[in-house]
Amino acid sequence: MDFAISYTKEQDQFRQEIRDWIAENVPEDMKEPIDGRDFTEGQYRFWREKHKELAAKGWLYPTQPKEYGGGGLNGEHETIILEEFDRARVVRSFSGALVIPPLLVWGTEEQKQKFLVPFLTGEKATWQRLTEPQSGADLANVQAKAVRDGDDWLLSGQNVFISGRPRPEWTPSGPNYLHGMAVTDTDAPRHRNLGFFLVPVPSPGLEIREMNLLPGHDQHAVFMDNVRVPGDHLIGGDHQGWQVFQTLGEVEHGGGGSAFPSDEAVDNLIAYNQQTKLRGSSVGSDPLAQQVTMNAYIDAHVDGLFAKRTYWMYENRKDIVFEGNVANVHNRDYECRNAIRMREVMGMYSLLDVQEPGAPHGGAQEVYQRDKAGQRHAGGSTNIARVILARRLGISRTQERPAPTPSSTAANSGS
Repeated sequence: MDFAISYTKEQDQFRQEIRDWIAENVPEDMKEPIDGRDFTEGQYRFWREKHKELAAKGWLYPTQPKEYGGGGLNGEHETIILEEFDRARVVRSFSGALVIPPLLVWGTEEQKQKFLVPFLTGEKATWQRLTEPQSGADLANVQAKAVRDGDDWLLSGQNVFISGRPRPEWTPSGPNYLHGMAVTDTDAPRHRNLGFFLVPVPSPGLEIREMNLLPGHDQHAVFMDNVRVPGDHLIGGDHQGWQVFQTLGEVEHGGGGSAFPSDEAVDNLIAYNQQTKLRGSSVGSDPLAQQVTMNAYIDAHVDGLFAKRTYWMYENRKDIVFEGNVANVHNRDYECRNAIRMREVMGMYSLLDVQEPGAPHGGAQEVYQRDKAGQRHAGGSTNIARVILARRLGISRTQERPAPTPSSTAANSGS
């Protein structure tokens, strides 16, 4: 039985078009480095312009609405684009794509033109401003305050672990906005006391500081001291911030799936077993190494199937209840398990970085180890993800319905 994915003649031609563009437009020294800490200002400037070119071709955000600057393409197109971009180490958009669903669902037409269009066309970028120092994964415990001042709002508060490129001293500077929540009504109950804002960058009273952490320097601390935000930068109502965020969180926590889930680390682990010699034999000839590597491969394959299932459901406007959350919890757990498996098979070689001439696969495995050290806390903790999954499955004391997304709202409207 042949389980290989087959492509139509038109799809193969589309793939070749992408490969030709990459060959003509992306020099080797402009590709995504193995270690993100080696990403340079020159690469950033190069890709700022290339992203605009990709957007014009419909390849930056392939399946987003064409009328707002997206590609208007289908899931098959996006899968091929991501396959080729992943293979060629094409640098992805500098803007936080998770703000797109809440803008589509909750934004007015004027806000879509003001914010969504420049995000999708690569003209502007936004970072996600969520985690606060005291709250961690309890995102409803927001301490940042938004005080109305005429038609504007004055925002004060702090955030940590805010991810994004470029570095603060690079030009052109970035991002153009920070999106996230702030308390608009201190007397209102939890989940009904927030607004969701796009904060202009730069702004008086706003400071962004780089945090040099284990994975690198792409995370930041944000400080706001009476930062003036225009009234039309509030998405949704002034008490609907949690509901707007839920649309973002629905997609972030697996609800959008993935067109091309890949696991380079597992591919490298398999290659290490096949190619690396130990006492005259390949590492993979050892039964224990075989078993550990096969478990890693199976986990990765299952994770890919979960992500593809949810992606298919999202693109075809099917009801997604728990499927995305299953994928989210599994992804968090299996990547941590595979980091351990890599150390079991590679030993100390798994900790050799890109500067070491003997590092397997150019040091990619060491980058993976550092990155997965914080895996259980990225995008909300694993414990929170398990609680959400239990609520969706109906095995918790409380139950939870999925938040509206562009997929579900389109299905309900019949469009």
